[in-house]
Amino acid sequence: MEQPERKRRAIELFRQAYQEQCDRNLDDAVRLYKASLAYYPTAEAHTFLGWTYSFQDRIDDAIEECKKAIEVDPTFGNPYNDIGSYLIRLGRVEEAIPWLERATQAERYDARHYPHCNLGRVYWSKGQLLKAMAEFEKALALEPGYTYAAESLAKIREQLN
Repeated sequence: MEQPERKRRAIELFRQAYQEQCDRNLDDAVRLYKASLAYYPTAEAHTFLGWTYSFQDRIDDAIEECKKAIEVDPTFGNPYNDIGSYLIRLGRVEEAIPWLERATQAERYDARHYPHCNLGRVYWSKGQLLKAMAEFEKALALEPGYTYAAESLAKIREQLN
């Protein structure tokens, strides 16, 4: 099979996998993401496979898939943020910081407010309220309607008063 056809088939399988993931058919989603990757590896497919693993509480596998995504395309921001969020979930907040910082600077990332919120969560958990506020403010500057960031910022301001 020629490369354009392999890529087309990989995209088709990726879309099917994403639908299965949305429908919470996680085992089918895993199978389809892996099939997509077999045809044409992309950072997106590795990242979304990792995300599916996270729903199955397979956090170490999720982190490994994100690292593979970074190998495929180091400019893609999602896997950096995802690794950071998985490390937060594991209680390894210090390890999460450099991953989240890298996500905020990634060349190709449409949801840049997420790593700022995750950094805000990290700093808040460490009692570094001014740093947390700054991150939530950055998130709101990028995505003014993001309720989580606005609510978190309001709670921190209450703590400071």
